[in-house]
Amino acid sequence: GRRERGQSCPCPEVRTRLPVLRWLPRYSLAWLQLDLIAGLTVGLTVVPQALAYAEVAGLPLQYGLYSSFMGCFVYCFLGTAKDVTLGPTAIMSLLVSSYTFHEPVYAILLAFLSGCIQLAMGLLHLGFLLDFISCPVIKGFTSAASVTISFNQIKNILGLQGIPRQFFLQVYETLRRIRETRAGDAILGLACLAALAGLQAMKSRLPQAACVEPLAARVSYLIIWTSATARNALVVLFAGLVAYSFQVMGSQPLTLTGSIPQGLPAFRLPRFSMAAPNGTIPFRSMVEDMGVGLAVVPLMGLLETVAIAKAFASQNNYRIDPNQELLAMGFANILGSFVSSYPITGSFGRTAVNVQSGVCTPAGGLVTGTLVLLSLAYLTSLFYYIPKAALAAVIISAVVPLFDAGIFRTLWRVKRLDLVPLCVTFLLCFWEVQYGIVAGVLVSGILLLYSIARPPIKVLEGDVLLLQPGSSLHFPAIECLRDAVCSHALAASPPRSIILDCRHISSIDYTVVVGLAELLQELRKHGLSLAFCSLQDPVLQVLLSADLEGFQHFPSREEAERCGGADPGCGRAAPFTSTSESSLLPA
Repeated sequence: GRRERGQSCPCPEVRTRLPVLRWLPRYSLAWLQLDLIAGLTVGLTVVPQALAYAEVAGLPLQYGLYSSFMGCFVYCFLGTAKDVTLGPTAIMSLLVSSYTFHEPVYAILLAFLSGCIQLAMGLLHLGFLLDFISCPVIKGFTSAASVTISFNQIKNILGLQGIPRQFFLQVYETLRRIRETRAGDAILGLACLAALAGLQAMKSRLPQAACVEPLAARVSYLIIWTSATARNALVVLFAGLVAYSFQVMGSQPLTLTGSIPQGLPAFRLPRFSMAAPNGTIPFRSMVEDMGVGLAVVPLMGLLETVAIAKAFASQNNYRIDPNQELLAMGFANILGSFVSSYPITGSFGRTAVNVQSGVCTPAGGLVTGTLVLLSLAYLTSLFYYIPKAALAAVIISAVVPLFDAGIFRTLWRVKRLDLVPLCVTFLLCFWEVQYGIVAGVLVSGILLLYSIARPPIKVLEGDVLLLQPGSSLHFPAIECLRDAVCSHALAASPPRSIILDCRHISSIDYTVVVGLAELLQELRKHGLSLAFCSLQDPVLQVLLSADLEGFQHFPSREEAERCGGADPGCGRAAPFTSTSESSLLPA
């Protein structure tokens, strides 16, 4: 029995690294039915979206499909959230467009390198780095991306050609050439947008059909729900039929997608160099060209996936592991690069469809991935007739909900200072995405460091002054504390001794210890004392180890008050008569 128990010990570790083992032994026929339905439903969503997002990335449309199946297969075995689906997204496609110069070789190499970085981060348990990207930065980026991506598709809605991709030039050129709008593209694009909005509104207002209702009512509910959920596929199919009808009649007022290579991509290593007209671009130059994208893409990919997983995990009462998600993302991007995929991440829209379809396990992704492979093998010839205006409508309807107008009002009401990183990120992302994200993180970091360097300090005045810092003390804050102590103790008439209430201080560092020693020495020169009370054990041990001259401490504020904050033999201090709070961090 002991040997059996000893042999079973590695199993929890194996299940942690290979989450499929948690649910596969319990898999049932009922789960299979629901996973099949969810996988097919998500597949009908992902195929038109994949074609559209390749356009956002500035790549040939087949690369959207190449990026849509490997993540489904890998996440089934390594993912910790049953609802999440990996694949191309609007945000990731925008980042790919920014860093790969619309070159498939660069995009595939970026997927490989991003996967390697994510895999290394997962093995080193660096998922905590996401905690340094604040919510205002994320909201600023996603809102700016929503505007940028939407406006980028206006040219396809209007049928304009040769519009630059830089946002401000794009706005200028689109407005300048608005008279060149192709009526056919504009009418179809607006009709597709209206249809998508109508189906979305219909789905959000659709009441749940009860089991006791008549069969006809339940069938009607199922038809409407399926149509609304697969609205992207329906709209693209309808637009394709319209375009095909015009083609048969011999006139074509619509701008079509054009030919897409048929068949599955070859399974091979990504290329580590690229041929150019003036020679070969080596691997090192390609890495230098992608620059900060090698940090932004892996982090933003993980951020999207973890945020989506956490959102749905909280609704369904299960937990996700950011480090395991890093491993899943890393393997998905590395293996995806072998089939010509560009970087992928979790998709909020398709994950929501997965949840609403009743998915039970990540096995639903196997069905979705298989559907994409079948589309590549047999349906690419039909994609020729898909109008670009219809794909543009799919993109716009997908990214418009990313714009959160309410966040500005919420932050104004909750904490106005958080509007600074939000606005910095939002505005700079229109210039360059990487500048917006980096600037937002830097501003958030500066605000965080400022709050650490200037902690709130409560001052209670009496015959003995009591100062109570509101947070732990780290080296940037020691000068602030010294100034507060000296200004209150020496400016009083007559000068008074100090009690430092340390109940909120859970840690200090060496610089703080040195500063406290200098403070004790300075107060002694003026015949004053500094006593500590309510010290937590870790802080007390550090101060005792430092052997500070003149150091005295009391277990509680009451004992310090009885002893007047100085020698135990002194008389009783007068009670604290007035209260003031000075926060050195402006409101």
